[in-house]
Amino acid sequence: MNGQIWLQKQMSLSPRSRGFHLITREILTALPELRQMETGLLHVFILHTSASLTINENADPDVRVDLEASLHAIAPESFPYVHTCEGPDDMPAHVKASLLGASLSVPVHRGELLLGTWQGIYLGEHRERGGSRRIVLTLQGTSTPAH
Repeated sequence: MNGQIWLQKQMSLSPRSRGFHLITREILTALPELRQMETGLLHVFILHTSASLTINENADPDVRVDLEASLHAIAPESFPYVHTCEGPDDMPAHVKASLLGASLSVPVHRGELLLGTWQGIYLGEHRERGGSRRIVLTLQGTSTPAH
């Protein structure tokens, strides 16, 4: 019979510039226990309101550029925001984070994330200098049978 696994870890991401940054490999490095999973879910949650998580194409870097440009057009710094006490990039960052979201759930099967061929997990950094970002990783499911 397979064992049930529940695991929760926090990880810190180094500060990054504004834009979209592929973090799939960092998540996998932080979770070596993933290789023990037969079937399960990985829940990824960011503990910030001015950055977000998303899954998108991981092959062409132009996708990251276009995502940033599109979100900047939707939530420009030039909009007459009321909340301005933390600088001109803060409120647009909150809008972008709300549009994309603070969490993702990714299926796990036979020790791997079930991402599509061209999918990767991204940190959306919506501030010029957002600083280090903290992420909570919660892994649940059944372990692989003993051989």
